[in-house]
Amino acid sequence: MFKKFFLPFLFLISLSACNNAEQPAVTETATIMPTETKALPTNTPKSISTETITASSPTATLPPPDNATDCINMAKFIGDVTIPDNAELNIGTAFTKIWRVENTGTCTWWSGYTLSHYAEESLSAPEFTPLPYTAPKETVDIAVELISPSIPGLYRCYFVIKNPEGLIMEIEGDSRLWLIINAVDSSSSDGGDTLPTASCAYTTNTTRQDAVLAAINAYRAENGLPPYTINQQLAQSALVHAADMACNQIFYHDGSDGSTPTTRAAAAGYTGNVSENVYGSYPPITPEQVTAWWKLDQTDPRHNTNLLSTLYTEVGIGYAFFNDYGYYVVDFGVP
Repeated sequence: MFKKFFLPFLFLISLSACNNAEQPAVTETATIMPTETKALPTNTPKSISTETITASSPTATLPPPDNATDCINMAKFIGDVTIPDNAELNIGTAFTKIWRVENTGTCTWWSGYTLSHYAEESLSAPEFTPLPYTAPKETVDIAVELISPSIPGLYRCYFVIKNPEGLIMEIEGDSRLWLIINAVDSSSSDGGDTLPTASCAYTTNTTRQDAVLAAINAYRAENGLPPYTINQQLAQSALVHAADMACNQIFYHDGSDGSTPTTRAAAAGYTGNVSENVYGSYPPITPEQVTAWWKLDQTDPRHNTNLLSTLYTEVGIGYAFFNDYGYYVVDFGVP
């Protein structure tokens, strides 16, 4: 769960640059922070007493139960059977996440009830996972097959349970089951330069990273330029610096350990020429907004030069969120 602290004034701090030596441009804009809203559960169930009974495995031949039209859908999270929060998993690893949940409503669950991905990272989740046959007051283990991301970092994803009509079920005053994993690269070399390790529980968001690439390439297309392609080594370097910025509240290219865009890219295995754009703000802005900021920045026009470069051919994009700040990094490279 996230907690937000609101102050009378919100300072939007933004900084972006292209190479190692330049000083960041800083702007401050006073505004009022909007109150974060939360989707209310579809059903408003009544409290009932419960007891723990182990649910039987689903049986394909069982017919749908004869649930009353006004029966209540409600659940309670019991525990993580596998993959507790912040568990370390090697990048690109297939795994099974299992939540133990109790049916605290009055409807019997069957295969028409499903677990579906809701928000943040999908981790290659299936479109939906049918629930086993579970009567009221029974517990059930809900399993889903997932794959850890290919880039190291802390990832968070949310799932919801839906009834046969597609309505989201309440789970203890919320409506989500979640998973938090730390994807690590156990094959990284111990010799030579190494990438810094972030020291806070930041989260990343590949949807934002993909949207930054789309916005940059749309801008390049408007100017008759070919699209940038993603390089995974640059992506790793960019994400590591975004996490370093998030954990240490820095808004420039030098890392907390003294690293630079070039040394970070080299530590990730990239040996070509590198340049970098960075940006950090509270609250986070959208991928389209950060691309427009780099495009229109007059303090350092090299931001826009990087976006429309004919020298660089590939990029790596990182995004990290921590303590209500969002940090973007784009590393531009040519082999």
